[in-house]
Amino acid sequence: MHELTSPKEMRAWSRAERARGRRLGFVPTMGFLHEGHLQLVDRAKQRADRVVLSIFVNPLQFGPTEDLAQYPRDLERDRRLAAERGVDCLFVPDTSAMYPTEPLVRVNPGPMADTLEGAARPGHFAGVLTVVAKLFHLVEPDLAVFGRKDFQQAMLVRRLAADLDFGLEIDVAPTVRELDGLALSSRNTYLKGDDRRAALALSRALRAVEQAAACRRSRPRASARSIWRSWTSRCVPSPASTRAPWW
Repeated sequence: MHELTSPKEMRAWSRAERARGRRLGFVPTMGFLHEGHLQLVDRAKQRADRVVLSIFVNPLQFGPTEDLAQYPRDLERDRRLAAERGVDCLFVPDTSAMYPTEPLVRVNPGPMADTLEGAARPGHFAGVLTVVAKLFHLVEPDLAVFGRKDFQQAMLVRRLAADLDFGLEIDVAPTVRELDGLALSSRNTYLKGDDRRAALALSRALRAVEQAAACRRSRPRASARSIWRSWTSRCVPSPASTRAPWW
């Protein structure tokens, strides 16, 4: 596995591989890798000849009171996991390499970023799209793989690639979950005790909606309210039996 730290080296490696006729897949991350990231690598390997994985904790996407300094990092472990999964090139630039000066020009995500996570984190998606645009220019991939867990982000990146004519495919892969339904995330390390248990509420609610919808299809003449009451009274899965849903 090649490990590169400078943008110039990254661009040269990618162009050499493309000159050999090889299709490049790209998985951008902020590191502290988990199985969700590694399955993105697997997906990229299925669809490309060479896979680049980047690790960069991007300061532009963190608000002034957010966890930039505390964000979990373990480069040695990440390096080992990436090599074991068959990554061809690990790109690990530092902040001074990505932003030699304060970037005055940033990508404006538009109204798609005004709701959901974007409403709670002003400026977050401008930072995300700015670094993604820079990485696309450096890696020059044919395919980039993102996870569905960060759905709003994935849709914005897809729109970025289309609107700015990057000429690459954005592949959005299914969310990878723990057996109890919690989506894998580098920040899960923050969750302890009651917080970890409370975090399951979202995946259980989504699963409840999925199963209620399935009941509605099988009982088309029943009201949505009666199906919901029936399902919640008799069909709520126990934590031990919860499995990763399709979303």
